[in-house]
Amino acid sequence: MYTEKPIKVAPGWAALTILLTLLALVSWALVTRIMAGQVFAAIALGVVGLVLVACLFGLFIVNPNEARVVQLFGRYIGTAKEPGLRWANPLYSKAHVSQRVRNFESSRIKVNELEGNPIEIAAVVVWKVVDSAEALFEVKDYENYVHVQSESALRNLSTSYPYDTHMADQMSLRGNTAEIAEHLKTEIQSRLDRAGVAVIEARISHLAYAPEIASAMLQRQQAGAIIAARQRIVEGAVGMVEMALALLSKNRIVELDEERKAQMVSNLLVVLCSDRATQPVVNAGTMHP
Repeated sequence: MYTEKPIKVAPGWAALTILLTLLALVSWALVTRIMAGQVFAAIALGVVGLVLVACLFGLFIVNPNEARVVQLFGRYIGTAKEPGLRWANPLYSKAHVSQRVRNFESSRIKVNELEGNPIEIAAVVVWKVVDSAEALFEVKDYENYVHVQSESALRNLSTSYPYDTHMADQMSLRGNTAEIAEHLKTEIQSRLDRAGVAVIEARISHLAYAPEIASAMLQRQQAGAIIAARQRIVEGAVGMVEMALALLSKNRIVELDEERKAQMVSNLLVVLCSDRATQPVVNAGTMHP
């Protein structure tokens, strides 16, 4: 397994100045030797001049947030990161690896969520290369690897949660966006560690039921919301009835037998749980016949 190894390279401007100075001196000496008829010396100086020209090809530029992976005949030498004009052995190959922050949006994929309903989902992933050696040598194409593994992680995440739920202790794709985003980030990162990539952020950008069931699931959502609301109303109504009976008994406003209590409970529940305005009935007679 390859890991990034920093390498020190010579400053480019200093190397350029030295090479140009030597090339100028060699050129002057070559001309003088030719004029003097010294053939062998001229040939030797010509060879030296060609070597100096070849050394100029060792100059390269490192941009900010960029790494240059240096190799010699297939052997990994190190990674140069210090920005500016640099010089290294002209026989070295210098592969470019960007370490800038990048992002992409995955394609919309259709997958069955935890309850088996088909949904469409997509995600935005923000990432950057943190280990240039791993990115270049451990995978064939690290950018394509990031895209494929992100979609694979998104598909796996979708099957772990329902689209929506009315249960307080159950997470859902629509109801727990922050937790789902963190889970998605962890899921993607576990797949990209071997590629020298760090996931900065991952979040769902599109979430919807598949078109063939969207209408039916909308009705189901509405029915579930109504049931949940009714459940909350009934719980509140029972508490209010219990409180009313307790206050009546405590303050001794009226003494009710079990039959009258049952009738009062029934009337209060009807009033509190009804979805329409109640019509008051004034009893002008006595309670007992």
